[in-house]
Amino acid sequence: MTTPFLSVQGLQAAYGHAQVLFDISFDVAPGQVVTLLGRNGMGRSTTVKCLFGMMASKGGTIRVEGERVDGQRSHRIARRGLALVPEGRQVFPNLTVEENLVATARKNDHAQGQPWTLERVYTFFPRLKERRSNLGSQLSGGEQQMLAIGRALMTNPRLLVLDEATEGLAPLIRLEIWNALAELKREGLSQIVIDKNVSHLLGFADQHYVIEKGKTVWKGSSNELRAQPDIVHQYLGV
Repeated sequence: MTTPFLSVQGLQAAYGHAQVLFDISFDVAPGQVVTLLGRNGMGRSTTVKCLFGMMASKGGTIRVEGERVDGQRSHRIARRGLALVPEGRQVFPNLTVEENLVATARKNDHAQGQPWTLERVYTFFPRLKERRSNLGSQLSGGEQQMLAIGRALMTNPRLLVLDEATEGLAPLIRLEIWNALAELKREGLSQIVIDKNVSHLLGFADQHYVIEKGKTVWKGSSNELRAQPDIVHQYLGV
């Protein structure tokens, strides 16, 4: 059996004395797109914080290619090939587009395929090249989202984690982002996608994990999720 690139098993976490993650488990195979589905406040973003070492776990394991990384510092986890496109985009408002992109750029000896360079990001998102001299604060929401994705790609990741990447965007811009993520999938980049747009995720993702009250309560393929619309209604309210 092929070792998953990322394996999370029995993850637990707490804010002070308030436990919020009780049993989060999921795997991401090389080249696979996985979703974490659920209502707000169910533990998805906390899971992401634990993945990137921004929050200490209280139990369970996080492994990258079989090696435990839970308890490691964020920069060490990033060096294993994980990159985050955070909720709210969080671009540097007082840096230009180009400065944002090169600020965290690095080579990744483990990355596969063509490396991500400034020019490749500009080819992938032509609008960023047009706005290369504009400050992050001068961009529209959609442009900031492209910049956040481009900034993550400049680390040459093996796994891209996107937390609400299409939240609050106009429909046309949202479609542009989805098309970009689909292209990254075709290139073989593993992804974890947290998003409310289930209908689009069904045509894009390979495996879905539903999180409810800090636990993984369901997992299955897109076909299995389509066949069980009650799952979507019960746990996502749509």
